[in-house]
Amino acid sequence: MNKDWWKKSVVYQIYPQSFKDSNGDGIGDLKGIISKLPYLADLGIDVIWLNPIYLSPLIDNGYDIADYYQINPIYGTLDDFKELLKKAHQLGIKIIMDLVVNHTSDQHSWFQNSKKSRLGKYADFYIWKDPQSNGAPPNNWGSTFGGSAWEYVPERNQYYLHLFAKQQPDLNWENPEVRAAIYKMMRHWFKIGIDGFRMDVISLISKNQQYPDAPSTLPYTKNYYVGSSNGPRVHEFLHEMNQEVLKHYPSLTVGETANTNSEQALLYTDPKRQELNMVFHFDHMHLDYGHFGKFSDIRFKMSDLRQVLSEWQLKLEKGWNSLYWSNHDQPRAVTRFGDDQKYRVESAKMLGTLLHMMKGTPYIFQGEELGMRNVPFKTLSQYQDIETINMIKTLRAAKMSETYIKRVVFLKSRDNARTPMPWDDTAKAGFTKGTPWLDFSPDNSVINVVQALADKNSVYYHYQKLIALRKKYPVIIDGNYALLNPNDSSIYSYTRTNKNEKLIVICSFSRFNVNFNVPTTLVKEKSQLLLSNYTDSPEELNSKIVMRPYEALIYHQNP
Repeated sequence: MNKDWWKKSVVYQIYPQSFKDSNGDGIGDLKGIISKLPYLADLGIDVIWLNPIYLSPLIDNGYDIADYYQINPIYGTLDDFKELLKKAHQLGIKIIMDLVVNHTSDQHSWFQNSKKSRLGKYADFYIWKDPQSNGAPPNNWGSTFGGSAWEYVPERNQYYLHLFAKQQPDLNWENPEVRAAIYKMMRHWFKIGIDGFRMDVISLISKNQQYPDAPSTLPYTKNYYVGSSNGPRVHEFLHEMNQEVLKHYPSLTVGETANTNSEQALLYTDPKRQELNMVFHFDHMHLDYGHFGKFSDIRFKMSDLRQVLSEWQLKLEKGWNSLYWSNHDQPRAVTRFGDDQKYRVESAKMLGTLLHMMKGTPYIFQGEELGMRNVPFKTLSQYQDIETINMIKTLRAAKMSETYIKRVVFLKSRDNARTPMPWDDTAKAGFTKGTPWLDFSPDNSVINVVQALADKNSVYYHYQKLIALRKKYPVIIDGNYALLNPNDSSIYSYTRTNKNEKLIVICSFSRFNVNFNVPTTLVKEKSQLLLSNYTDSPEELNSKIVMRPYEALIYHQNP
């Protein structure tokens, strides 16, 4: 197997709880995923990334792991997982798991032992600090989900660090025994047959051992970045992980690296450094942030989006990009970056076109291929996500109006991505025979798999064609990226060029007809239309194109 196989792959992210329920308990499971493998094979994807399926109390939907070796019974058994691996591999689909090793659940046996005493093997498996002289926490860091990042434990008369929920204590990566235990666990899953890992908040594993106070100018829930993001030993730890585990398997590795810029990303992804294949950055996710961070009603500017995506395309020439619009932590792309009303289908196809023709490995989040949009829940009580629930409290405490709160929660809650997958237009959406763990989207009657498969012009078939193009044209994998008309106010256009071919991608972000002038040098060459999201786009590239609302065009040339 080519060790760089992931460069030619398209990854499909499955949020197991919400994908397909096989036993009627309202929670998606492994057998449900197995039953839908043919659907994914027809779409053309190469890899499935599974959100955590390990034993967990589900305080943070599985990102609080109580046992790295056990499958959570709500999803099935280890035998079910082995069957999923076998059947996926038979269809040519690889499986990567979520690796959550910045923290564990407070129910993990390591932590249960650690909190009992300052002595013994597990005493230093987590980050413990003495109180300040007045009993206050060691520093002023806040946690992602609100409140202090420190929790006091009387048995040790110490605080432990948790950058996320208090039930998610941070592991102490300075302790070589912690690292050895993690590498042993990773080898265990590789031996079972998995094909790689998506690494949760991996840029946070190394802490500045001074644990400095954060300046008051930083947002409280993220001020820990000052001493924990891209920390002093993070690259040493990941290189060690690579040498101990990763280099022995032809695996896909992608790190979630919050608060990491394109220069820092090169340190993680340059193959010579032997750390990770690629990282998820967040620069394009921050373009619509406001006073309360992501919970904002600010709309992104296309010029900002073009600048950010272009920077990452150009800077990571030596490394590799992961390409994504949405995931389990983000709202639906078509609501955020497109038009989820009149031009939902057109803008969903346009966003797919823009991303999939770039250099890097594209990630599709379940339902994105249907053009799913944010869920219009009627009441705030329907939201279940811990981040959203805490933010509603914060916004109310800040005396924001209920209308504003409903608006920003609709725009940004993580539950937008987590509503059950709509397989058909029946009352239970073909997802379950029971009551779903999270309410269905009211859109399921019109946006669902059966509808998409019956409509030859659906978003699904457009994604299928985009994936097929990546398999056919090497320029999409290896071509250099260059912006066209970088100052255009409505059109994002670029070329991909290698020795043998050129790709021209033109995408409109406008809901109106707009003129686009094609550079003369490109019009001189004979071109062929490979794909459009309208049925009657010009087959040849002209010097002036009237771009219709959210139109997307891909032309190919053999200069």
